[in-house]
Amino acid sequence: MFPEQRREKIIELLRENGSCRVQELKKLFQVSEPTIRQDLEAMEQAGLIIRQHGGAFISNYSSFAADIQLERYINMDRKALIGAKAAEFVNSGDSIILDSGTTVTEMVKYLLTKKELNVVTPAINITLALGKEPTNTIIMPSGEFKAPTLSLTGEKSVSIFNDLYVGKLFLAAGGFSLEAGLTYPSFVDIPLKRAMINSAKTVYLLVDSSKLEKILFASLGCLDKIDFLITDAGISQDYVKRLADINIKAVVCGESVI
Repeated sequence: MFPEQRREKIIELLRENGSCRVQELKKLFQVSEPTIRQDLEAMEQAGLIIRQHGGAFISNYSSFAADIQLERYINMDRKALIGAKAAEFVNSGDSIILDSGTTVTEMVKYLLTKKELNVVTPAINITLALGKEPTNTIIMPSGEFKAPTLSLTGEKSVSIFNDLYVGKLFLAAGGFSLEAGLTYPSFVDIPLKRAMINSAKTVYLLVDSSKLEKILFASLGCLDKIDFLITDAGISQDYVKRLADINIKAVVCGESVI
């Protein structure tokens, strides 16, 4: 991997996690510690990150938590449509798990009129939004705080799902592949994602079409666990058919929910 490619991957990782340690990056990219330090130095000089002892964090790290607002990435118009479509699958009184991230956050805007929801979510911003409705019950796992997604994650966040079973999970992913399944920029979220999937009867994956066949470092797999893939009109009919062949129903924005 060329240095420019590795640095792009490091930025993806930092945008997902907020911060990373040199030793973690060394193992992940299988390069020497001096190589990683050179990468971080170049990225800091470009204004992309701020180095700290033993690691680095994204340059605008503090703004996420201060504003209680996620960083806005690309394709927000698509994500808004996907969020609206996903909300059509939720009825007042449902028990659901809501993942963190921009697409699920867009979905929450359309859940504000629902009542008596039982919601489990690692996302602080989603908890604050849906917790305003007094008839809703909101449960959050414990864990390590991730500023970019305003969420809690890590091994400690898994335990709450051991004795939990809900009707619907609305899940996010960094990438989705018919070969690798669900993929993410780092391994830190994998235990939590797996626990959420195992705790739900029906799994809805929310990904815009730019993430289809995008493969990131950490692969969760779980193709056989996905029931619905909600996406935008950028998906091809051939891809829809290939999903159907593995028993995943594609729900495309602009089409009615059946």
